[in-house]
This record gives sequence, structure tokens and C-alpha cells, in this order.
Amino acid sequence: MLISDIKRVVEQVSKDKGIDRGVLIKALEEALKSAARKKYGSKIDIEIQYNEETGEIEVFQFKDVAEEITEPDVQISLEEGRKLDPDCEVGDSLGTKMDTTTFGRIAAQSAKQVIIQKMKDAERDAVFSNFIERKGEIINGIVQRIDRGDIIINLGSTEGIIHHRDLLPREAYRRGDRIRAYISDVRHDTRGPQIILSRTHPEFLVSLFKTEVPEISEGIVKILGASREPGIRAKIAVSSNDSDIDPVGACVGMKGSRVQNVVQELRGEKIDIIPWHVDPAKFVCNALAPAEISRVIIDEENQAMEVIVSDEFLSIAIGKRGQNVRLASKLTGWHLDVKSDEQYKAVMKSGYESLMSLPNVDKSMADALCEKGLFSVGEISTASVEDLIQVKGMDEEKAEKLIEAAIHIISANKTTDQTVRDDEEDRILQNNDVDETEREGAFKEHLNGDDLDEKDTPSKDSEE
Repeated sequence: MLISDIKRVVEQVSKDKGIDRGVLIKALEEALKSAARKKYGSKIDIEIQYNEETGEIEVFQFKDVAEEITEPDVQISLEEGRKLDPDCEVGDSLGTKMDTTTFGRIAAQSAKQVIIQKMKDAERDAVFSNFIERKGEIINGIVQRIDRGDIIINLGSTEGIIHHRDLLPREAYRRGDRIRAYISDVRHDTRGPQIILSRTHPEFLVSLFKTEVPEISEGIVKILGASREPGIRAKIAVSSNDSDIDPVGACVGMKGSRVQNVVQELRGEKIDIIPWHVDPAKFVCNALAPAEISRVIIDEENQAMEVIVSDEFLSIAIGKRGQNVRLASKLTGWHLDVKSDEQYKAVMKSGYESLMSLPNVDKSMADALCEKGLFSVGEISTASVEDLIQVKGMDEEKAEKLIEAAIHIISANKTTDQTVRDDEEDRILQNNDVDETEREGAFKEHLNGDDLDEKDTPSKDSEE
């Protein structure tokens, strides 16, 4: 089974299939080892070596020198051993080169199967290694087939899959269509590498802008965030390292050419390009544009903001079905609660009145509490003594009493609310019981009426 031109074959296969030479040579070595054991049994001790100079794979069989032969496959007598090596002694291991042509047809077939399997495994590993490095890139392919809504894409050396959920709404493809998608994941499966593609991933939008805007690939303009509702609307946040370059203008392009190319690829998805700002409040205001923001109240502990807008901008800030504020929240990473000026004033008035209901709190004290960000009894009940003693005219004893009074009011309100709910439930249950009693009485009357009618009605036999 010596292959005189095996070196040329290995190099050719390595080049065509993209498989490392060392992997192929190892596969051939294992194949010959398998073939030898098929022919001579599993106990045989052999070693395979690839000769780089001759391009041959040589097989050596090793046997231990023994005084008494009990296992001929792995032992050799001292007399036979000294014919091979005059200086050998009992216990030495001697190797002899085997003639691979004697392995036989079955052994050769076994070797062939091992080589084929190893080449397939090596090819899969090569594909996986190639695509794992390309994870996060955009790739072009051709639709090969459609399987229960999922699209199988021919990528040349392998196949990729776009699941139905990763396609844009109302997007349809047929066999042979060209398609662009984002490599979202690469998995090593027993059937081969699984290339998972997506057209709905936020990074697909980012990658499209990278291909359309040279300033992004050059590092002058950076995309610092993206949020999408695929096929409908998206927002991206951009900034520039060069004060002379407007990041929004660079992404829009001359007469909107750059952003329009991205919009066309995303089947008309509207894209808002937002200037990023280091100040979270200003960034949120930019993200909610074109709505004009009156004020922003930041809760850093809960990563939340209360955004106040004038009444005419409330619907614009929230967007259709809450879309605008939802995308802005995803983009900025802050939970946003948008309210109109009227709603805000009503809440503030209610909170101020609740402060005035506390013992020993007059108008000046209520104003001082509001200045420190404590706008209601609820906020007083969760505040600490350290928070309250920062208020003008407040000492530790007053702070403790104020917190205690606030907690008492909140607890009483909860009890009242629960009592009202319980009374309402009792009323509903009583009404249901009355209705049920009335229904039972009416039903009995109906039955009795039927019985009377039946008795009073003369039968056909009595008429006769």
C-alpha cells in the first residue's frame, strides 16, 4: 500500500479542501494502522512514520525478544532477533519494516474508509475555523431551498440557515435569489458546522453602515449603539473623533444616499441617526427627538429617567404604540417614563399636598423637602435619617418622627385600599348569591308552571 506520489496527493487535497497537511498525514497514518490490525489482529504493536523525503508512509512492527514464545504476534525468539540485530538481548524491542501490499483488500477498504471519514472531519473543522473568525460579518449567499419557513443559504464551502424569526416582516425569497445576512453564530454540530444568519440583528444594521460610510471603517465616526424593531424603525447613536466631521451628516451622505442604501437593504425600515452625548440626560433628549423635552428627572440607582414633555409633544415622544420611547430606552440603556407637563404638575401637586398632611410640616418645610428631591410622603417613608437631616431646619429627632409618620400614613392607606377592595369583592359575591337565588326560584316556578299546564291540558284519550 505504498504510495510513491503520496506527497503530491496530500498537497493537492490540502490545497483543494483547505485542510492542513499535518491533519491529512495523521489521517493516513491512522488508516494504515487500522488496516494492519485488520490483517494481523489487535495485539500487533506497530508504528507509522511519514517520510518527507520519499513521500511514503512506512509501517514498522515491533516485537519483544523472549526466551520462550507465548504470543507470536508480539514476541520474537532471541535467535531470530539476533539475525536482525546481533547485539540484541532478551527484553529488547525490535522493529521491522512491513510490506503494506500484504494488508489485503479488506484492510485496504478499511483504510480508505478511515481516510474518507478523517478528511470529512478535517474539512468540517476547517470550515468551522474559517467561519468562527468571520462571526459578526455580513456575508452574501444564494437561496438554496426553503424548509418550513427557514431559508437554507449556499455560502460556497458550506450552508447557512436563516430562521423564520430572523427574517424581516413580509420578506419573501425564492430559490436562486441572492441574499445578504449577518453571521450571528457559528456552532460546531455533529452533522457539521452550523452557520446561523440573521437579518434582524441590531449588528446587521451597524455592519451595513460600516460598508456604506468610509468614515466608520476609518475610525473617525463610531457607532455607539443600535436598537431595532426589524422592518419598521431603528435608531443608531453616532459620534465623531474629528470636530470638523458631523457624524450624523457622514452617515446620511450626500442627498441621503448612504442611509438610503441601508434603508433599501432593510426593506424600507426607517432609521433615526442620533448624535451620542456623554451626558445621559442629553443623550436621552437626542434619542427622543423630534419631541422637545421640558425637563428630565434622573434616578441613577434604578437606571431610570422621568422625561417631561409639553402636551403637544407627548404623542411624538411616545411614538406609535410606544415605539419611539421603547427604541430610545433600548438605545440609551435607561428605563424611560414619559409624561406630559399636565400629568407631571398633577403628580407634583398631589405629592406636595401629601407632604403638607404630615405633622409639623408647613409650607416652608414642604418647599425645603422638595428642594432636596423629596416630593411626597412615599419618598419620605423610604428615605433615611441621613437624607432628611440635609434639609434646612431638620434635626435627627425631627427626621425620625417624620419618617415614622410617613410610614404610618402609607400603611394606613394600604389598609384602607385593601378594605375597599374586600368590601367590593363581598358586594359582588352577595350580588352573585342573590342573582343565583333568583334564578333558582324562577327556574322552580317555571317547572311548576309546566307541571300545571301539563295536568290542566286534556289528553287526546279523554277527548275521545
